[in-house]
Amino acid sequence: MSGVKAGRELMSFAKRYYKALIIVAGLAILYRHVLYDLAQDWWNDPDYSHGLVLPFVTAWLIWRRREKLAALPIRPTNSGVLLLIGGLFLFFVGDLGAELFTTRFSLLIFSAGLILFFLGWDHLRMVAFPVGLLVLAIPLPAVIFYQITFPLQILASKLGSFLLETSRVPVLREGNVIVLPSISLEVAEACSGVRSLFTLLTLTILYGFLMEEGLAGRLVLVALTVPLALFCNGLRIMGTGILTQYVSPEAAEGFFHTFSGWFIFIIALVTLMALHKCLDWLRNASVGKEVKDGTTEHSLIPT
Repeated sequence: MSGVKAGRELMSFAKRYYKALIIVAGLAILYRHVLYDLAQDWWNDPDYSHGLVLPFVTAWLIWRRREKLAALPIRPTNSGVLLLIGGLFLFFVGDLGAELFTTRFSLLIFSAGLILFFLGWDHLRMVAFPVGLLVLAIPLPAVIFYQITFPLQILASKLGSFLLETSRVPVLREGNVIVLPSISLEVAEACSGVRSLFTLLTLTILYGFLMEEGLAGRLVLVALTVPLALFCNGLRIMGTGILTQYVSPEAAEGFFHTFSGWFIFIIALVTLMALHKCLDWLRNASVGKEVKDGTTEHSLIPT
């Protein structure tokens, strides 16, 4: 029966928004080359592999709000034309200049314009987060990406060297190269932590949206993501250095290199959830203290 109910809800949703679905299909045709190249990047670039699941996550988030969306009045507004024009302008400018980020970003602007033009502001506000989440699936321009990657390489090298020193492993750092007594390790771009940072940041934003009601709490979780990802990447470099020094360089490659990346990422994710629980506990303790203080003050008032 649940399957029949879901099917009926899907049919009802499609009937209400059939015009929007037709427009989405037309949008997919217009952007077919952009979407194909973007999917290729998601499949081939490990830094943005999370982009493979984000469209499905967006669809799921919108589907979760289907009842609220169905209750909203449809109030088309011509304000959406401005976004449509802006999206098309970015599309043609990016296409002429071979700037992939601009062309891909124009898809989101154009989509927001369609929602606003055919459905109205209420619908746009309701789906703003799911649609906006797709920004994290668009690879950054190479200039910006490498401006982020190189400082992360240096930070990862410094942190890895520090953790190795605390583990009593003799180490000398030269830039992004960690010199051990037996071998030198280079913290390459792939080991800078940018991959885990992007993925963890995406999951943190999604987790905060689903599990945290307040905007301040969500911002705190996002702010914690960067140092947490850097520290966990430093732990991975430390483990690689210890294995290389006391076992063999081969032991730190292959399976360990791949497994350690997943293992450290899971540790970072679990740590983030634990930090969220700590924030909840601190808030509840603060609220409890305020209630207790208020009760105490009230009891001192003579009746």
